[in-house]
Amino acid sequence: MLAFAQYESQAPLTGNPDLMGRRSIKLDGAKNNGSFDSTFIYYPDTLDLPFFDEFSSNHFQVYDVGFSDPGVTSQKEYLILEEATMLPVGNTFALTAQQTFRRVVDINTATYEDVPFVSTTYLVGDFGNFPVVYTPTDLYPPYFIYDTLVTGDVADTVWIPNPEFKQDSATQFFYSLNDPNAYWLEKQAYHNYRFALNPRSLGVVSFDGLDEHGYPYAFGSTLSNYADVLTSKPIDLSSQQPGDSVYFSFLYQKEGLGDVPEASDSLVLEFYAVDLDQWFRVWSVSGGETSPFKVGHLKVTEEKYLKKGFQFRFKNFGSLSGMLDLFHIDYVHLRPLSGYQDTLFKDFAFSYPVGSLIKNYTSVPWDHYKNSPAGKMQNALPVIVHNGSNLMENNQNGTVVVAYNGATEQTYTLPGQTLSGGMPNYSPLTTYTSFHDLSGANAFDPTKMGDEQSFQVRASATAQFPNDPQNDTTKVIQYFGNYYSWDDGTAEAAYGPTGNQARLAIRYEAYEEDSLLGVAMHFVPSVNDVSGKLFLLTVWADNGGEPGQILYEDDVFFPRQPIYEPERNAFHPYFFPDNLKLPVGNVFYVGWRQFDSDRLNIGLDKNLDNSSNTLYSLNGGVSWVTSSIPGSVMIRPLYSTALNDDIGLAVNHNTLSEFSIFPNPASTEIHVKGTQEVEVVDVYSTSGQKIQSHRQSTVDISMLPRGVYFLQVNGSSSFYKCIKL
Repeated sequence: MLAFAQYESQAPLTGNPDLMGRRSIKLDGAKNNGSFDSTFIYYPDTLDLPFFDEFSSNHFQVYDVGFSDPGVTSQKEYLILEEATMLPVGNTFALTAQQTFRRVVDINTATYEDVPFVSTTYLVGDFGNFPVVYTPTDLYPPYFIYDTLVTGDVADTVWIPNPEFKQDSATQFFYSLNDPNAYWLEKQAYHNYRFALNPRSLGVVSFDGLDEHGYPYAFGSTLSNYADVLTSKPIDLSSQQPGDSVYFSFLYQKEGLGDVPEASDSLVLEFYAVDLDQWFRVWSVSGGETSPFKVGHLKVTEEKYLKKGFQFRFKNFGSLSGMLDLFHIDYVHLRPLSGYQDTLFKDFAFSYPVGSLIKNYTSVPWDHYKNSPAGKMQNALPVIVHNGSNLMENNQNGTVVVAYNGATEQTYTLPGQTLSGGMPNYSPLTTYTSFHDLSGANAFDPTKMGDEQSFQVRASATAQFPNDPQNDTTKVIQYFGNYYSWDDGTAEAAYGPTGNQARLAIRYEAYEEDSLLGVAMHFVPSVNDVSGKLFLLTVWADNGGEPGQILYEDDVFFPRQPIYEPERNAFHPYFFPDNLKLPVGNVFYVGWRQFDSDRLNIGLDKNLDNSSNTLYSLNGGVSWVTSSIPGSVMIRPLYSTALNDDIGLAVNHNTLSEFSIFPNPASTEIHVKGTQEVEVVDVYSTSGQKIQSHRQSTVDISMLPRGVYFLQVNGSSSFYKCIKL
């Protein structure tokens, strides 16, 4: 899905930075060499009814058992066994499937005779799977013998290098899970609090084309197939009878705040019959545009399911190339003693976590806040709750508690009639968004100074009827960094202007004048890889609500490139060269001037709309247009504060004192000349990865893509920036 407005656009993500970089693989242990060696087999525990998860908390099974932990058992298998005894051959054993022989040479007649060695049958295992399947295989000694029949001569033995069959072993580890608080076996589907549209409670699970690490199943392809799978642990239904009222219910939504699934895409529910060892499709829905959450409701009557070991699973069919074709589920409930009418999900809950308690921003530099804390707290904190009852329910006051190191700093009251939109009661099955003034006091005590400033924030709201209390409270961390930010740290789309020499500028109004070290940007992969495109980091002064005088712009010969950082809240810092600290006023703009027309895919947070502070220009900065796409562009100015005055740049951009490098820019090769001999020149990408190494003074860059690179000469701590045309 692409959405265009004038000459700006947004697009779906093809990676999930919130997950990328998480590498705890469920069944893989210390090795990953095509063998099961040092891997775990987990035996899941069995859950009892009722099964209920509304995803306000994380109930996914964690696989973090160590090899020496209590309860872990192991089994070692050997690659080659004696056929008769089934015992392993020696550790130094090596054999070949190639026919080998002894050659007897008569030097008097210049003739020879080859006497084949007799093969021996061994059992050879396949370490690609467990349990190991052994196959009888005829094998020979891994050498040839040459004998000249001359008295006193010693026969020559010629060994086959690297014979195919060498004794090896692999150990499989076993562990029986016992965690009734963990309901789900896989983590491919994405547990989150941001991608659904007006969910009925905190948290959903989203299905898309990304695996559990946030990477596409088939990057850059047009393939569609089954992607994410969410499987329950085994459940004991053996005490239930076909006539009992066992019901399975859930909520589902298409698209939400993500990409709309096409009609050919689908979300599927399957039940597992343990005695048949077979999965059966029992429900599915095709793609389409978003709508409020809908109900799935099935009675479980077939005897094949009413067994100990029953399981269910959701899976989606859609594009495998990214965060595309989204479906979301919530309130998964399997229980007895229910009925066809029991689909109301009667619950009162927060729909989203509460946001920042700082007025306008999600973070501000601690130095700036402590110098002038008055009036900086939210005067319109948004709180979104849902009354899941089918009846009108009385409201009650809520609270917001701010704590530091476990000690309460301040408690705010959320008036009940404000929560319910000024009405004396909550209307049935209705979502309410209310705004609350917390500006009357200072909850964040400026005297509490530390290396990293953060406060714990807990918000609570309830209604006067029995409901699930776990989602009546939400907890967040209020962080003070060395930057201002409009966004909540998660991207739901990719954004940028389109046009040659287009400019993008994000407006900030700081608490005080200060100096910038650089700008942090959260680029995300989407549709096309634009990490090789170039832009100039730019900072503008204010001119009546629009970018005015350019305070800083990169040298045209030393541009930047989008860098995708596979980490949570993956902002890449783009520092100014030569440790520059750039003075800025209270109002300024940070962004870029791009070279090509392609959208550069900066992250767009669609939960918070600060589009009025996003401006772009397509005519060299002569005129500016305010964005019409709701959201917050994920670009943050980095300040020089007391917390980071000693911060150093990741790369020293000064020219090398002993060497000169020319030409620069270059298209085919770069020459390094200095007062000392050039022994080695290493070439690094802008992300710090070494991509070439040369043991000569001429560096061939003809095969490198166009972009910016850094040269390191003779292992020096200094780097030289160069550009490939």
